[in-house]
Amino acid sequence: MISYNTKDWITFIFRLQKSDTFRTLLPIMFAIAVYSGIIGYLEVEYWKLTDKSYVKNITLMHGMLGFVISLLLVFRTNTAYDRWWEGRKMWGALVNNSRNFAIKLSVILTDEKDLAYFRNLIPSYASILNKHLKDDETSKQLFDDVDLEIDHHKHKPNQVAKMLFQKINDLYDSKKITGDQLIILNEEVKSFTDICGACERIKNTPIPYSYSAFLKKFIFFYVLTLPFGYAISLGYFVIPVVVFIFYVLASLELIAEEIEDPFGTDANDLPTHKIAENIKKHVEELL
Repeated sequence: MISYNTKDWITFIFRLQKSDTFRTLLPIMFAIAVYSGIIGYLEVEYWKLTDKSYVKNITLMHGMLGFVISLLLVFRTNTAYDRWWEGRKMWGALVNNSRNFAIKLSVILTDEKDLAYFRNLIPSYASILNKHLKDDETSKQLFDDVDLEIDHHKHKPNQVAKMLFQKINDLYDSKKITGDQLIILNEEVKSFTDICGACERIKNTPIPYSYSAFLKKFIFFYVLTLPFGYAISLGYFVIPVVVFIFYVLASLELIAEEIEDPFGTDANDLPTHKIAENIKKHVEELL
């Protein structure tokens, strides 16, 4: 995740980050500029439509459609940010649960071998969950064209959770912990699986295809019709105007695409690897 000063306006305005949408959209923006120039030339110089009232009225359609597309983009970006923030809350909960688990074990257990076992295994859950969520196969678990029966890879976070509970159950069988302590520690292990399930829900449930495809098509055809309505009044200034409008609309969609999967490797995704390292540090301090 990018580290920055929220109050440094100059850096925001004049510095282009690797993840900036301008770099991604530059080839398409150039093509739209050429397209807008051609339409402007045809309307003003070749067809000479400057006095045609029905052409000028096209801008009314753009005004109404602009309101609709703004509502769609607001919903799109809000939905994507909700997914990003929910993922951050889940990993925040994983940090707290790992700490609470380690605190209880540090008080309950006295055998150094038992403490060392949990000192290694609790941070391993966060590290393996990070790798599990970055795996492309995890995001395809609900796809219709994916056959889960041919996937021979075990669910690694489940395997670690099973080892944790197995060790707790062995401690109970050997009378190192009481039944009440077993129930308390079982809730901590259960919370790990709950967090994993919530993160998988975000990972493998993308925005519905129909909605995402419609919004992209809407932006594309909306921008393509802009030169027809505004070339009459703006002349060749329609080129930068249309390019700028496309940049704003397409950038919002690109940002939403990036943050709707907060467990990837994009610049604005959650620093789950760093969070896992912090969990390891905290657990080692406690145990």
